Amino acid sequence: MKRLVTGLLSLSLLLGGCASTVPSSPPTALFADERFAPPSEAVGAKELFTLSPAMRDYLHSAAFTQRLRAKGMRHGLVDALYSKTDLKLEYESRITRTASETYQARKGNCLSLVVMTAAFAKELGMPVRFRSVEVADSWSRTDGIYLSSAHINISLGQHASDVLRGYDPERVLVVDFIPRDEAASLRTRELEEEDVVALYLNNRAAEALIQGRIIDAYWWARAAVAARPGTATTLNTLAVIYHRHGELALAERAFQAALAREPENLSVLRNLEPLLLTLGRPQEAQALAKRIASIEPTPPYHYFDQGMVALKAGDFDAAVALFAREVKRAPYNDEFRFWLGIAHLKLGRLGDAREHIALAVDHSTRGEMREVYSAKLAQLRKVATTGTRLR
Repeated sequence: MKRLVTGLLSLSLLLGGCASTVPSSPPTALFADERFAPPSEAVGAKELFTLSPAMRDYLHSAAFTQRLRAKGMRHGLVDALYSKTDLKLEYESRITRTASETYQARKGNCLSLVVMTAAFAKELGMPVRFRSVEVADSWSRTDGIYLSSAHINISLGQHASDVLRGYDPERVLVVDFIPRDEAASLRTRELEEEDVVALYLNNRAAEALIQGRIIDAYWWARAAVAARPGTATTLNTLAVIYHRHGELALAERAFQAALAREPENLSVLRNLEPLLLTLGRPQEAQALAKRIASIEPTPPYHYFDQGMVALKAGDFDAAVALFAREVKRAPYNDEFRFWLGIAHLKLGRLGDAREHIALAVDHSTRGEMREVYSAKLAQLRKVATTGTRLR
């Protein structure tokens, strides 16, 4: 997909705001249905938490029932869903799925796994709470679009019938997809189910945009804004779509609505800057660039992009240093790890190269990239065992 604007284009894929202060009515003045054809797929979240017949069969299976009896409702459910011997779920970040789609595919991103867990828990009568976890923004880049992902987890309350294990309605089991020690130290904020619905719809909008399906992206973003009106993240997504579709006035209106909600939201500010240039207002764009720099002097991918320039120029020592700085800021970014490994490889440091490329494989959340990294890692291991020269 070609970029239609210059500068940094970012979409936050998950909500970060607290639900209680969001306006209750959708801002209809921000919608422009007449300028978009109908979507090519059904848009909505009615089936988000719906169990499929296969999921119900699994719930009533002898193996699942035995787990619940042995470990209790909550621990039994988590063990059944995430053990390495049963469903064998994989983490895959590219697509946000409903509960039934996640179960069928046996893979999903953070939000998809939370939704599937909630669907099973609610069917079993457990109280469910969703929480936004305040982690540092995790950035990725696909076809010139920068994506910022927040994090969400789920906590499961006890079923009232679980008296044998000391029923306490305030005791909860937190299910998280980051390491337990790290998760325990992070601040969280309660989300309502409506927030989770908006997260799902917004993710689908961003995914459609990445795939070049601008019409579908609009309808998903529109649904996200309508589901949780006034949220900066969903308004930002809608504004980016308007900009790409050439609806410049609507794009600015949506960006300003987002900034009224969160005046220092960097995703919104960065996206507004190229729009101002497109509108022929360079002085405003320059002033906004200075404001952005005062909030975050070093943007995402700053050292990485410099490292790629150094790598192409043959300055491998500089490339290692620059990639290492980016890895320090985002240690779980597989792309940064991979290219740090390649830079070490160019210097003949096979051990360091293998270490970082192995970490790229471990941290990758996209199946096709995991295959690329694994192939390079296998090649390096072959060099180590046979002495075969790299081409």
